[in-house]
Parts: sequence; structure tokens; C-alpha cells
Amino acid sequence: MKTITLISVTMLFLLTACVSQKKYSELQNSAELCETNLKNISNERLILENNLANEKSKSKALEQQIKYFKSTNTNLLDRLSDLSVVSKSGAESIKKSLEALGAQNSYIKDLTSSMQRKDSLNLTLVMNLKRSLDYFDDEDINIEIKKGVVYVSISDKMLFRSGSFSINDSAKEVIGKIASIVNDHNELDILIEGHTDTVPIKTFCIEDNWDLSTKRATAIVRLMQTDFNVQPERMSAGGRSEYVPKATNETSEGRAANRRTEIIILPKLDQFFNLLTPPAATSVD
Repeated sequence: MKTITLISVTMLFLLTACVSQKKYSELQNSAELCETNLKNISNERLILENNLANEKSKSKALEQQIKYFKSTNTNLLDRLSDLSVVSKSGAESIKKSLEALGAQNSYIKDLTSSMQRKDSLNLTLVMNLKRSLDYFDDEDINIEIKKGVVYVSISDKMLFRSGSFSINDSAKEVIGKIASIVNDHNELDILIEGHTDTVPIKTFCIEDNWDLSTKRATAIVRLMQTDFNVQPERMSAGGRSEYVPKATNETSEGRAANRRTEIIILPKLDQFFNLLTPPAATSVD
């Protein structure tokens, strides 16, 4: 009986010990699981914290970008506003420049047209003069276009007695034919220039070559007015003395060529200057 009791007690103890070891193992396993879970939770927390920090950083970067874009947008709007003002001013400037160019182009066209008309008129004058004076000696009369106007150069031996400003009777026919042609063109003026050689002269009525050249030019103007009805307001007379020679004064032939009277047919001075004056330039800011 005692033996049975002892065995029973021993078995009960062993059973109790086995149960406690099992529970311990279970508790130990549970603790390890909890510890693992805690570690996982901690890791997840770190991940979340890192993600949160990253998101905050991104949010801050986005805020800075928004701020930059706002500033840039404001600057762009200001610049666009300035550009609008500049564009208006520039457009007005361009408009004025184009208007000025248009006026200049119109002026050039008018000037070109006027020059062409003048050239045509000069050619007509030369042809009419040469036809009218054809039977006179070419050595005494030279007709040419020079500096854009018509020059009729007449030797002094055809017009005047030597050392005198009295016109020969035979010269009146020449002056009359020239006057007839210029009277057909009231839009033209006539300039008479007297020229001499370098041989000095002094008489009771002539002081020097200046005086002689001027008096000869005046004599031609007076003849054209009184005998051939050329309007005096169309004419001018001037003496050039010996200072605009055509040839050398070292030879008798050269001196003869220099003793001459030139009848210059040219546009009226006021029309001529109007022709050369461009339109007033438009002010461009």
C-alpha cells in the first residue's frame, strides 16, 4: 500500500513538473513572439517616421517651388506689362519711321520724275537751239548740257567789238533766236555771264576785266529785254572776269576761247530749291 502511494505521489509530481515545463515553454514562446512583434512594430514605426520625414521634406520643397513660381509669375506679369508699354511705344516709333520712309520714297520718286522731265526739256532746248543757230559758225557758238543745265557759249568777236561792251548789229540776230526759244519756256530763267582773258584792260569807261565782263553781260540782258521782250525778272547778269577760263591763257587761241559770253538756261531758282528740299522729317521718339 505504501508502495502504491509512493508511486502515485511520484507520478503526480512528475506530471506536475511536466505541466509546468510545458507552460513555461509556451510562455517563453509567447514572450519571444511578443518581442518579435515589438521589434516589428518598432521597425514599422521607424519606417513610418522616415516616410513622414520624407513627406515633410517633399512638402517643404513643394512649398518652396510654389513660392518660386509665384515670384516668377509676378515678375513675368510685370515684365509683360513693361513689354506691353515698350511694344506700344515701339509700334508707334515703327509707324512714324515707316511714314517718314514713305515720305522720303515719295520725295525721291518726285525728284526722279522732275529730273527726268528737266533732262527731257534740256534735250529739247539743245535741239531747238542748234536747229535755230545751225547756219552760224560752230567756232563762235557752242551749245551743251553741263551741270544739268543748258549752256550757250558765244565768242566775244561775234557779239562785241574788241575791248568794248557795245553789241554788234550782226549779234542781234543770234540773241533774237535764243530769246525766241526761251520765251517759249516761261518756267525757265536765264543767267548771262561775261568772261574775259587775262590781258588787263583800263579805259575811260572800263576799269578792269571785272568791269568789262559785267558790262558785257548787262548789255546782253538789256538787249533781250528791250528788243526781244524777255521778262526782266527771269534774267540775271554777272561778270566772271578772267577767273573761269575754258582754255589756257598762254596762247592766242586759248585767250580767244576764254573771251566769251555764256547764256545759261536753268530752272527758276525758287522751283529749283523747292525741288531739292526734302519733306520735313517726322520726329521719331
